[in-house]
Amino acid sequence: MKLGVSTYSLYRAIQHGEMTVLDVFAWTSENGGEHVEIVPMGFSLHDDLSLVEQILQKSLDTGLDISNYAISANFSQPTEKEFYEEVERVQNEVEIAHRLGVKRMRHDVSWRPIEETSTETFEYEFPMFVEACQEIADYASQYGIVTSIENHGYYVQSADRVQRIVKAVNRWNFRTTLDVGNFLCVDESPYISVKKNLSLASMVHLKDFHVRSEQQDPNEGWFRSVSGTFLRGAILGQGDLHLREIMTLIKASDYDGYLSIEFEGLEECKFGTYVSLANAIRMWSEC
Repeated sequence: MKLGVSTYSLYRAIQHGEMTVLDVFAWTSENGGEHVEIVPMGFSLHDDLSLVEQILQKSLDTGLDISNYAISANFSQPTEKEFYEEVERVQNEVEIAHRLGVKRMRHDVSWRPIEETSTETFEYEFPMFVEACQEIADYASQYGIVTSIENHGYYVQSADRVQRIVKAVNRWNFRTTLDVGNFLCVDESPYISVKKNLSLASMVHLKDFHVRSEQQDPNEGWFRSVSGTFLRGAILGQGDLHLREIMTLIKASDYDGYLSIEFEGLEECKFGTYVSLANAIRMWSEC
């Protein structure tokens, strides 16, 4: 089991030119991390393939693993042609994952606003999601890459919907990137939902949220769950998730992959990610 950082955690620093994706490796190593997860936000690997080689060299220089390559995707397309174009686009991203040398890659399934996330809509699009994930997993199998979907985006975020897709795809190299905090967005208990889907995980994201009831209305800086609960990203260990219980559950399971910090709070991102990683290392050792 290795603890590390998603480049997404430091996205604001990358976007503002304070850091590059290469700097994340040195920063993570200096702060006790053991791997870096690549999320191409604030930089593009397609536009600059030489950056892939630089990332590989930086991984060697720092001794940090490149744990996962995580990209967006949306298979809820208006036409069959656009659906297959999206599948092909994600298959091209598999080529980037292969260049990076990773054996894990996360892609999304669909993004929809809350009002379009009904059971009826999901059931209608379910066969399309299964087909897309099968096509991509089959393509990735030539490289020994395990593809996965994450529980996020409101639409395919509940433990049961993720589990249904993973089991229906039925490929040795298709699983789920399990985000311990994202279940709150669809008003599920993180502990219970992690327990339900942990055996299907190829990657685990650690994060924390501040949670306030609809009646409290904390105003700016918050977003809302499906039922209206207010949520705000927190420094890991300073929010309202029962992270010690969740981490104890993970530690007692058969999962033996990477644990990746995803910080998305309002605090300055380098500070927030530093404290989150330090807390995760400490809490993991104490569980």
